[in-house]
Formats: sequence, structure tokens, C-alpha cells
Amino acid sequence: MMDMDSRLRAARGFGKSETEASAAVFRQLKERGHSDGPPPVVSDGWGGIREAMLEVFGTVPEYSGKGRPPSKKRPLPGWKYLQIIKQRDEKGNFLGTRRRAVHGSMNELDEIFGKSTAFIERGHLTMRTFSSRLTRKGIAFSKNIDMHQAAAALDDIYYNFIKPMKTLRLNAEEKFGLKWLPRTPAMAAGLTDHIWTLKEVFSMVVIGKQHSTG
Repeated sequence: MMDMDSRLRAARGFGKSETEASAAVFRQLKERGHSDGPPPVVSDGWGGIREAMLEVFGTVPEYSGKGRPPSKKRPLPGWKYLQIIKQRDEKGNFLGTRRRAVHGSMNELDEIFGKSTAFIERGHLTMRTFSSRLTRKGIAFSKNIDMHQAAAALDDIYYNFIKPMKTLRLNAEEKFGLKWLPRTPAMAAGLTDHIWTLKEVFSMVVIGKQHSTG
């Protein structure tokens, strides 16, 4: 999942289906502070993001005392989810897009997202360019899920902390002989104040959850 403003890759999930992977993403976001509900989401028309949102953030309504007690989770007011669906002809040629408001009004969703997913499409291209494991019809695909997750984590770290993006640069007003101040997505998101080096990345100690072996 990518943040629109900073272009930060905020979360990544893995699963046998897009629903499982999306649910993993939403669980990460929930652990990181989105406990009240999902952030505004825009996606294409594929996958099970709607089902994943319900699984992670949905709630079962309280029993009113009449009829059968509710058992299925339902979305809460305030959710915002927009699908931008590509339309193609019988030969697969791209014709245009159709937007569908899954949660929220179309006016609210247009104000948040606009009418394009170009930044997401560019993000997918960047991932496939920097990671041969994601190249379609290639021989470098991952044969082990653990190795694939490790490669994806390294790719995300490089993208977020090391690779400056032209669309995020700031006008330096000719200070220090520079016209532009380059920034990475992590800098734009306020997670760091400088562009990291590979030495910083590989010398960083990652503190993870401790698991009991006894």
C-alpha cells in the first residue's frame, strides 16, 4: 500500500490470494495506529480489498433483541474506498476507466483521490524494474516465500529511504549551490531527515517481536 502524498510504501502483504494479502496489509496498518478504521483507499477493480477491509476493521452489530442475532461483520460509517476499473475491448485494448464508489460518496472520493491511479501504476513499474522477482514471464521468480519476503523488504527499504524521487524534491532557493533539495519518500513522510546510504541500511539493528521458545 502506498501513501499518495509522500509516495511512501506504507505496508506490504503476502498471501495465496489478493484478499489474504490485503488483509495482511490492513492488519499492519491497524497495528500502526489505524485502529478506528481503514485509511481512504483507492484501487483497481481486481482483488478482494473490500472483503479484507471487512475482515480486519468490520464489526458485528449489537443484537437489538429482535430476530436472529447478527453474525456478519459490517462496514462502519466514514469508510472511503474507490475503485477505478479499466475497461477494454474484446482484443484487450484499453478503452478507458470507470469509477465505482464502494464506500463514501463520489464527491468525497474525487476530492481525496482525483480521477487517476497513475501514481500506483508508476509504483508497480518501479517495483518490477528494481526487482527481477516481479518481472512477468521471467525466470527469476521466487521459489521460496521467505526469500521473496526478504527481497521485497529490501526493495521497500531502498525505495523508501535511499532512492530520491523527482516529484518529491523541494526548491532549495540556490542555497549551498543547489537548485533542488532531493527527498526520498521517507523524508517526505517525516520518518527521516536525510537520504540513507546502503551502509546505514545494513548496519541498522531491526527490533522485532520476541517469540518465546519455551
